[in-house]
Amino acid sequence: MRKRPYLLTLFLLLAALVLSVAVGSVPISIADLAKMLFSKLTGGRIEATWANNLEVIVFQLRIPRTVMVMITGAALGGSGAAYQGLFRNPLADPYLIGVASGAGLGAVLAMTLQPERTTAALVMVPLSAFIAALITVAVVYAMARVGKTIPATQLILAGVAVSAFATAVTSFLMLRSTGELRRALVWQMGGAAMSGWSPVLAVLPFIALGLGVLLTLGHSLNVLQFGDEQAAQLGLPVERARIITIAAASLTTAAAVSFSGIIGFVGLVVPHVIRLIWGADYRRLIPLSVIGGGILLLCADVLARILLAPQEIPTGIITSLIGAPFFLWLLRQSRKQNLM
Repeated sequence: MRKRPYLLTLFLLLAALVLSVAVGSVPISIADLAKMLFSKLTGGRIEATWANNLEVIVFQLRIPRTVMVMITGAALGGSGAAYQGLFRNPLADPYLIGVASGAGLGAVLAMTLQPERTTAALVMVPLSAFIAALITVAVVYAMARVGKTIPATQLILAGVAVSAFATAVTSFLMLRSTGELRRALVWQMGGAAMSGWSPVLAVLPFIALGLGVLLTLGHSLNVLQFGDEQAAQLGLPVERARIITIAAASLTTAAAVSFSGIIGFVGLVVPHVIRLIWGADYRRLIPLSVIGGGILLLCADVLARILLAPQEIPTGIITSLIGAPFFLWLLRQSRKQNLM
């Protein structure tokens, strides 16, 4: 199957999708799920042998959540692969230049200003997170710019500084707003705040646009692996390619975390695993990371629902428990290579 990466990953994605819809506080058999889907697609040509509430659970709760989780994982996986290619570092992730800290600040600020659980207040949280994440990236970009160029080192350092500032302000707001402390913590650990099709429809255009651009950048990221000078000699407009990559990856990540909260390690683990199995050609690495991100986050979401059922664990805790040991292993491998 190493020679057929798309066939394998798409099969695993399909299995993860089915598992995500079937598993929950109300378990649904694969047979009933298949019948419900067939009945829906054919306009009710099959006799219903299941309770009516199961259709509500599947089509209004489970499937929208599954789609949201899948596209969030896809966004983080694709963005992580792009950032690793841009910085030529397998330890880079989608939050490297401050998207997560900016989104967290925007979300907590919205919770502080509108603590009531009204529909308008719930909408303001992802909207504020999205806007704040984009503003953070713009500030980092402006601080890192040196003339007409954006050195990668300057970009990372600016991202660290702005992230630290945004995190400090977020912590201050959380301390001042004790009533919203639990809600803010759940959001920052990857707790979904909204359900149904509305958030999916709201976030999908941004993620689709960002991933669509990233999927076209495989060749440019391959050339960037030779270094800026040699890439320029090969005819690549380095600064334009860097700006497009940053803009597309940041837009995708900001859209994903605005509704799903901050979910760590997906953008770090998935591209590296894909690279180990199928190589570092970004024309294949990015689309496979998009699929792999969806698979990993769907599986993590299922674990989050069943480990302490009926209580649900924030998905970010599961991905951190998986990703942190993997990150330490990456550091160990990098150390070994430096010593050789």
